[in-house]
Amino acid sequence: SCFRERRGGERRRKSVRGCIVDGNLSVLNLIIVQKGDGEIPGLTDVNIPRRLGPKRASKIRKLFNLTKDDDVRKYVIRRQLPEKEKNGKVYKARTKAPKIQRLVTPIVLQRKRHRLALKKKRAVTRKEARGRYTELLAQRYKE
Repeated sequence: SCFRERRGGERRRKSVRGCIVDGNLSVLNLIIVQKGDGEIPGLTDVNIPRRLGPKRASKIRKLFNLTKDDDVRKYVIRRQLPEKEKNGKVYKARTKAPKIQRLVTPIVLQRKRHRLALKKKRAVTRKEARGRYTELLAQRYKE
């Protein structure tokens, strides 16, 4: 009743039907709330690092405790790509980094200045047009 499919035809994953858990269930959606004394093999005994780091500029700043003056581009978590061979061609090892979103660059500031200048210009032209129109109205009322 409260399940809302995100795409058409998406299957519902019911973890528990009432309180019965048996072999007929395909998926159990659980969260580890409290860790006990022993380790669960394959679950709590290994620490798997997150594959990707943050992409948004403010989240990178938060992760590394950066100030506004620090360059965020130096702190992006890069992904190492190993050397590989494809179609008889050898590609050397390289790194990949995500495109940083919400990064304030000189171009972004320039666009903002331009947008504000257009706004001011439109306000001035409107004011002039209104002045001309009121003069015209006053002239028509005299006639």
